[in-house]
Amino acid sequence: MNKKVLIIYTGGTIGMAVDPDTNALVPFDFEKISRKVPELKKFDFGINSISFNPIVDSSEMSPEIWGKLVKIIEENYSSYDGFVVLHGTDTMAYTASALSFMLHNLQKPVILTGSQLPLGAIRTDGKENLLTALEIAAAHKNGQALVPEVCIYFQDKLFRGNRTTKYNAEHFRAFRSDNYPPLAEVGLHIKYNYPYIRYTTLNGTFSVSTRMDNNISLLKIFPGINEHVVRSVLDAPGIRGVVLETYGSGNAPTSQWFMKALRDAIDRGVVIINVTQCLAGDVEMWRYETGRHLLNMGVVSGYDITTEAALTKLMFLLGNSTSMDELKMNLNRSLKGEIKSVNS
Repeated sequence: MNKKVLIIYTGGTIGMAVDPDTNALVPFDFEKISRKVPELKKFDFGINSISFNPIVDSSEMSPEIWGKLVKIIEENYSSYDGFVVLHGTDTMAYTASALSFMLHNLQKPVILTGSQLPLGAIRTDGKENLLTALEIAAAHKNGQALVPEVCIYFQDKLFRGNRTTKYNAEHFRAFRSDNYPPLAEVGLHIKYNYPYIRYTTLNGTFSVSTRMDNNISLLKIFPGINEHVVRSVLDAPGIRGVVLETYGSGNAPTSQWFMKALRDAIDRGVVIINVTQCLAGDVEMWRYETGRHLLNMGVVSGYDITTEAALTKLMFLLGNSTSMDELKMNLNRSLKGEIKSVNS
């Protein structure tokens, strides 16, 4: 029986075409995608598509839209062997991270991709991104999907979704994964890096979680940051979690007012997770005295997690944990390969 892959178009540059009358970019009908990409007819597997209506600019992405997306995957899970999600690049890493936590016992590929130029443009990168993402989504061996993970494919690299960050707004190579190797590299052939691919061993059937608590914030430390700024974040009404972007391996100021602001928030039950501002490397709060102060007061280490994954993981755990102890335990564990294996 032939494999089948479902394309889910949420929005983004890849699905745009130039209107010949106005010269403006407008979304094209994905039911007629084979007219734009005739190479699709050469695949030996079936391809269907679903489009969001209305489509969503990626800068409008939200937990509610992630919930809609995972429900589409859930409703079609038994009918398809893989999924390709077409998405705007600006928040693609956030969506890929969120989906990795929201999809449970995933045994099929969910590949996010997009493009820097519209699919209808002469020099578009969208065609290769789409074709390769589809090929990876359909790839099986001995009845097992080769990459049963939420991933991002872009410009000859397949990355684990929750390890990925957009770093370039202009070049075709828009994404990078500095703390984890590519799951596949694409040239004349697709070379899969099997030791780095996550094959779940969990028992149970596929399921989804749609509860995400977005009562969180991001606090980026910078030289000269003042108490009013810090307090405005930590003391915001209803705040339950904060991702603290610190220097280097997890260092922050040791000013008395700063430490008190953090301690006051933690005493109120606010969860604070420490991530590094650096693109590569990880948090090691035990290494320097400034980091040890944070560790001793109860700030949770994010290890080598990306900011995108930290934010979405915190949303997921706040929405699905039964206790603060469970939440903090899971922050320190690798749930979906988002951090190096610490206590996992």
